[in-house]
Amino acid sequence: MNGLFITGTDTDCGKTAITLGLMAAVQARGERALGMKPVASGCALTPAGLRNADAEQLQALGSCARPYAQINPYAFQPPIAPHLAAEQVGVRIELAAIQAAYAELMPLADWVFVEGVGGWRVPLGPACAVPDIPRALKLPVLLVVGVKLGCLNHALLTVESIQASGCTLVGWIANQLTPNLLALTGNLETLQRLIPAPCWGIVPWLPEPEPQAIARYLHLQLARS
Repeated sequence: MNGLFITGTDTDCGKTAITLGLMAAVQARGERALGMKPVASGCALTPAGLRNADAEQLQALGSCARPYAQINPYAFQPPIAPHLAAEQVGVRIELAAIQAAYAELMPLADWVFVEGVGGWRVPLGPACAVPDIPRALKLPVLLVVGVKLGCLNHALLTVESIQASGCTLVGWIANQLTPNLLALTGNLETLQRLIPAPCWGIVPWLPEPEPQAIARYLHLQLARS
């Protein structure tokens, strides 16, 4: 594989931070990495157009400069579910446009990390949802588990849905969201026992989650095809 789709148990589970960590990790071993966030809501209106802070971080860390529109083909201003934001401005999210942007990035890097929006089952339109993106791009899925109260239920339901969708879950990463969590070790052991995929890393609470710092906690199981 030459690309990976990163999804999460929920909004704000740390998908962007982990994606940046993955990029930094492969760059540290001498490989080129690009990040992509096909759909983003909660974008700021700038002189250059709508810009999403997460997508800008992916763009900045990329191994080569790429136009913003390739990193984030669909940008919406309201911080709401993307299908509702798209509906407000009369836009239809098309998988073909996402495939075209990905195809432009793929030859330029050893790895393209594609970050989802929200959780796994977020709708993108009347007949389209987040799982359709990795299916269209033929990418395996990596799950970011935001470790907090309730994460066991969120993680296991997400795993079941990924498996039911026909996508391949290649691994998962635990991302601790709060500094003091009761039964942290027990939660992690439960996740490791019940998720039928290898753990690629356990990222502790980091006050400043810089990509290089996150990369030190990751155990990549990535080999180019």
